[in-house]
Amino acid sequence: MAQDDFAIWTEKYRPKIFSEVRGQKEIVQRVKALAEQGSMPHLLFAGPPGTGKSTLALVIARSLFGDNWHQHFIELNASDERGIDVIRVKVKDFARTRPIGDVPFKVIFLDECDALTREAQQALRRTMEIYTQHTRFILSANYSSKIIEPIQSRCAVFRFKPLSEKEMAQIVEHIAKEENLAIDGDAMKAIVEIAEGDCRRLETLLQGCAAMGSKISRESLYSLASVAEPKEVNQFLLLALAGKFADARSKMLDTMLKYGLSGIDLIKQIQKEILLLPVADRGKMRLIEKCGETEFRLSEGSDEFIQLEALLAQVALAKEEPLKA
Repeated sequence: MAQDDFAIWTEKYRPKIFSEVRGQKEIVQRVKALAEQGSMPHLLFAGPPGTGKSTLALVIARSLFGDNWHQHFIELNASDERGIDVIRVKVKDFARTRPIGDVPFKVIFLDECDALTREAQQALRRTMEIYTQHTRFILSANYSSKIIEPIQSRCAVFRFKPLSEKEMAQIVEHIAKEENLAIDGDAMKAIVEIAEGDCRRLETLLQGCAAMGSKISRESLYSLASVAEPKEVNQFLLLALAGKFADARSKMLDTMLKYGLSGIDLIKQIQKEILLLPVADRGKMRLIEKCGETEFRLSEGSDEFIQLEALLAQVALAKEEPLKA
């Protein structure tokens, strides 16, 4: 068997050139132009996980340095070492050495840099100033608001967004063709819904399901993803709305046990399904507010089932609101 047969699909299908990158079309075009000019500034990539930030940084390195990109590129994950030492030691040691070859600078990729402490970010700011002549920084963050302003002002900021359903479907079709997978329309719709624009999650789900056979079904996807089928969540909400609280409570517990859901996981799905309930808009607003309150209580350590029962009770009371005309 080839070595690729044992590879993690997130790495196996990671794009290596700009034309292979899915989504973020405008960002890819602008970054490609900067890389081709060779006058690249410091870059800050901000956006949700699985949207291509790390991939684009690696593509830039390959584009600039070719086969020798490993010698001119270092990747550090700030969530591993959040303190000032990672900046003073690892970053400075790499930044102070001069590049070899035609490109006049080296690239330091600092992933999840929003995890750095403020002191470490201040040290990074100073390091970016001192070694800017022959070093470029690519910073990646889920939340750009957690990056101090002096760093943001030194970078060209690119804001990534979740991939569209069409782009996700294209990735699924490509992998299915390469791996000889059979994916029907329902399964395609399900995996796109579950992944929610996260390419990494999509590829991991596909690989997990493929291990159980070449035919991928909607049921296997929901089971592997530990996500309840939306229709099952909708069922116990409708039961509560119809005044059958005991049945709704039992169905909700069965759903949690069947899919191995935590309270936080289920709250997020309930919140989506509330918008589809036959309840007046005012009632939906109240229920969304209760979802937020319940989610906060769960995050503070409250008992999951008691809080979910209380939310279900609020759904049952919502039937008293007049239906939308």
